Amino acid sequence: MCLSIPSRVVEIDENNNATVETLGILRKVSLDLIDEEVREGEYVLIHVGFAMSKIDEKEAKESLSIYEEIANQMRDGTIDELEGDMGFADRLN
Repeated sequence: MCLSIPSRVVEIDENNNATVETLGILRKVSLDLIDEEVREGEYVLIHVGFAMSKIDEKEAKESLSIYEEIANQMRDGTIDELEGDMGFADRLN
């Protein structure tokens, strides 16, 4: 199973690579697999260094809210980290 987390495009360079922000973490991804224009401020779903598709801002924010709640529940012990630690629980404060 693949889990893609919505990421906001912060910057796009001349080589069609984007800097995206995912729950406070910046990373570089390629936009080459998306067949429509992507602009700064829009949201994309990423997988192994590639943006796979654009996602509506409302849907992205709803998904991010759910991920934050899961991370908070993992932090306070409501959910055991072995139930799906995505590596973000310790980064959300």
